[in-house]
Amino acid sequence: MDLDFSDNFIINDQFSIKNVETEYKGKLTKEDGMRMLEEERVKLRELQEKLYADGSKSLLIVIQAMDAAGKDSLIEHVFSGVNPQGCEVTSFKTPSTKEYSHDFLWRQYLAVPAKGKIGIFNRSHYESVLVCKVHPEYNLNEKVWKNVGEFDTKFWENRYESIRNFEKHLAENGTAIVKLFLNVSKKEQKKRLIERIDEQEKNWKFSLGDLPERALWDKYMACYEEAINETSRKHAPWFVIPADDKWFTRVAAIQIIIDVLNRMNLKYPVLSNQDRTALKTAKDQLLGE
Repeated sequence: MDLDFSDNFIINDQFSIKNVETEYKGKLTKEDGMRMLEEERVKLRELQEKLYADGSKSLLIVIQAMDAAGKDSLIEHVFSGVNPQGCEVTSFKTPSTKEYSHDFLWRQYLAVPAKGKIGIFNRSHYESVLVCKVHPEYNLNEKVWKNVGEFDTKFWENRYESIRNFEKHLAENGTAIVKLFLNVSKKEQKKRLIERIDEQEKNWKFSLGDLPERALWDKYMACYEEAINETSRKHAPWFVIPADDKWFTRVAAIQIIIDVLNRMNLKYPVLSNQDRTALKTAKDQLLGE
């Protein structure tokens, strides 16, 4: 049985959202998957330590999805074992007045992980070609354009080009990028939204604004499909992961992340002979106290 899913969901060719599964239909059981997740978390912790020790590269993980697809719980379950000093999660909400006073990528630049660290974007710069494409009037807050009629094909082409250039620049300067789209079905989203209403401890997760956005499902799917096709590149690939089964989404995501870290050829620093001699001297001094 194939238990390596790290290359199963990468987008290399033209992508059609109608042709990909939202549900895992393989032979792996939930129980086996949860055991695998525990094992993979140990590997991730070791690789994170190596990334920090190497200090020459960083990893940026971009997570995008519809509401209730499991972004927050994926971050919680996949990264629960890593050292929080070397991993930072940034959740991008509606831009502030200050953020709108800069270009649409400015706030992402501020959150890019430093060398040796992992950065996780919970939503990201892609909101500018997703929610802002479904609701083009939001772009007027940038105060560059006067009316929605200016948001034509050329405008969106420029946005995609800006995103590609941003990611290429990061990749060329030591940041590995992995982008995860959690592909949940409309049926499963409905189930999870009802759970948020029925279960008191989940009420805080439900927003009345979720329903108007759900009514625009087809528009969002079209925007995701176009954005993924326009921006999935070898140096910054998209992975479209089935998200109806949260346990499987987590297993696939952590395998993808581990695979990317392994390919970064990370190394622990090698001490010089002079440094080794200094260490021996320090040890002798401690033992002699």
